[in-house]
Amino acid sequence: MDQLALLFVLLLGAVLSVPLGERLRLPAPVLMTLAGIVLALLQFVPNVDIPPEYILPLVLPPLLYASVQRTSWRQFTANLRPILLLAVALVLVTMVAVAAVANSIVPGLPIAAAFALGALVAPPDPVAATAVAGQLGLPRRLVSILEGEGLFNDVTAIVLYHVAIAAAVSGTFSLPDAALDLVLSAVVAIAIGLAIGWTANKLMGFLGDPTLQVGLTLLVPFVSYVLAEELKGSGVLAVLVTALFLAEYAVDADDVMGRLAGRTFWEVVDTLVTGIAFGLIGLELHNAIKTASGRWAELIGWAAAVTAVVVLVRLLWLLPATWVAKKLHSLRDYDEEIPVSWRETVVMWWSGMRGVASVALALAIPKTMENGEPFPVRDEIIFIAFGVIMATLVVQGLTLPWLVRKLGVEADAEVEEAFEKELAIRAAKAAKRRLKEIQEVEELPDEFAEQLARRAYDIGARISPDMVDDDRKAAYVKRTAWMKRVRRIQGEMMSAARHEVLSARSEPGADPEIVDRVLRHLDVRSLR
Repeated sequence: MDQLALLFVLLLGAVLSVPLGERLRLPAPVLMTLAGIVLALLQFVPNVDIPPEYILPLVLPPLLYASVQRTSWRQFTANLRPILLLAVALVLVTMVAVAAVANSIVPGLPIAAAFALGALVAPPDPVAATAVAGQLGLPRRLVSILEGEGLFNDVTAIVLYHVAIAAAVSGTFSLPDAALDLVLSAVVAIAIGLAIGWTANKLMGFLGDPTLQVGLTLLVPFVSYVLAEELKGSGVLAVLVTALFLAEYAVDADDVMGRLAGRTFWEVVDTLVTGIAFGLIGLELHNAIKTASGRWAELIGWAAAVTAVVVLVRLLWLLPATWVAKKLHSLRDYDEEIPVSWRETVVMWWSGMRGVASVALALAIPKTMENGEPFPVRDEIIFIAFGVIMATLVVQGLTLPWLVRKLGVEADAEVEEAFEKELAIRAAKAAKRRLKEIQEVEELPDEFAEQLARRAYDIGARISPDMVDDDRKAAYVKRTAWMKRVRRIQGEMMSAARHEVLSARSEPGADPEIVDRVLRHLDVRSLR
């Protein structure tokens, strides 16, 4: 098996892991990691050889961009305090604790390289955490915190990682220079992120066609990342700013096809890239076995010590941080999501699985320093990082469903239903207001106007049937049954039309481009 064949195996595994994970009630990233481990144990599977400098630019931009699609700028600003406590402060504390322990137990590990190890194992993985949270039905506030933490702790960790690596490679470190570099990196990243977001938004309107717009969104995160890195900024922060800008401003409520196509496309990209990334984590067992040859006890002991630090620091930080957040929340009515019980805090603690960012940073460690000498104990650092990732991802990922069931942490179904009902009522009222505005300028037959008014009411009832009273609900159920029958018949008619047009593709003299154009028209009509 060569590298290309292995890539296709990982892509196939990424697709299959989603339905398999749903049936086994296990997160797909964990299954892909286990699959990678199995592949690594097979003799005919080659060792993965990806240049370190390509890991971060290829893996992180699409994953970060896809993750931002599930959040919003308002959600970020509302949860700024919890995000700062988790994504910035906790990453710093974890990095320092890991660096102190690693520097004391690993012979020949320079303090700068120890800080690089601390930075790369500090950030929990948002993909793994939200994949687990989505399957377990956790409260939305917890999912929001995990998403926000996952997005912004990557920014913090990667910037700190680059500072530590630069110090390790050059052999010199200056705290004022490092602080200035951090500030400049953030400023450059924000400026580039906003510029790319604004430019992409303008290009969206110019392109018009949903296919071209979706193609542009694929390029945007890579352009934002690479341009920021070239100008000494944080590529991850630039991608986040670009994605948040587009999520806030590049939204056209009437662009139904563009929205559906874009969402489907990015779900596919997210699934495939996530599967490959976590499969690569498992495949790193190849290198781990080679590194640990004859030193298993020593290396596993180091990895276990660092894993214990990572897990315990998160718990010891979350307990007081959650208490402080509750106290501040009670003093002022902040509109933010915080854990409301010790059970939710425990679930947040156990959700701190390491994953894509950690393995990408570990593999991105340069092989040589500025003076041409090998990077100190690089293989040992990668082994320790691999051990931390395996222990947190597999052990915590497999046991988190059990822990959630044991603690009884569930989604706030009543709150979610109430909000859904509120949106349904607002949607129905908006449709009715627009109908009245049209009636003021256009003359509509009474029967037609009454039918349209019922349809406006049905808009909300389809979203939340509980918004209507019993009498209206009975009438709505009757209309719905009739409309289902009408739609079924219309669907069969449209299906017959599509089959007829599609059959023309194989007829002599038929122009396939015209056939596809007509077929697309029928598809769009069927969708509507």
